[in-house]
Amino acid sequence: MSVAVKQALDPIINRTNIPCTFDQGVGVRARIGIIQLATDQTAEHEFRQIMGRPGVATYASRIYNDNNITPETLKALEGEVGKGTALIMPGRKLDVVGFCCTSGAMIIGDDQVASLIRKVRPGVGYTSPMAGAIAAMKALGMRRVAMLTPYVQAINDLMRAYIQAAGPVVPVMGSFTIADDAKVATITERAVRDAAIALARETAVDGVFLSCSSIRALGVIEEVEATLGLPMISSNQSMAWHMLRLAGIKDEVPGMGRLLRAQLA
Repeated sequence: MSVAVKQALDPIINRTNIPCTFDQGVGVRARIGIIQLATDQTAEHEFRQIMGRPGVATYASRIYNDNNITPETLKALEGEVGKGTALIMPGRKLDVVGFCCTSGAMIIGDDQVASLIRKVRPGVGYTSPMAGAIAAMKALGMRRVAMLTPYVQAINDLMRAYIQAAGPVVPVMGSFTIADDAKVATITERAVRDAAIALARETAVDGVFLSCSSIRALGVIEEVEATLGLPMISSNQSMAWHMLRLAGIKDEVPGMGRLLRAQLA
């Protein structure tokens, strides 16, 4: 008898309704939603390093954005926020939803972004890199801040005014001045380190803020802090920290800056 004929005659084992047990799944401590820009190459990579805490689950969606970052293209994100929110775990409870665009949250306004998200997910906690950075400055006592960005000058000026309206002063700022979001993602961490240290030494400050979710920084934050004796915060680090704290996760995360060992002020 050929192998093919024998296989055809063998009985098929098909077991159904096999007994199983259940638990609460992932995210037993917190479920966090993240709305990211379609062009962002960096935030997800850095969030995984920070937010991989036991029992914490993160779920991301992406929204369309123009690769050329200007005040006008950032304002256009307002029409995409609700769509991105609706795509994250429909019907499942989320503790926090974060809108992952520093300059976009600043241009649209965090209150407006939160309102758009809560139309889809009523009552959910909200943050952004901008809101997270302001909370981080408060938690670390950063009253005078050196700000480093990749943005064009129009965005830099608006961001400085936005931060100062929240309380901290920005006496020195510097920019790589690159509007192409894809190119921003390829700025080296070494360049970020050197620029952050140089800016902070320009005048008396309490710390450094690196703005933009597309810029890589986690690998050099502690080196900058050790060199300056001051805290450094970045957009992704601040937003990740704020999402964890708003979700009730108080874990300290070593190796990526003072902020990740701090609690909400």
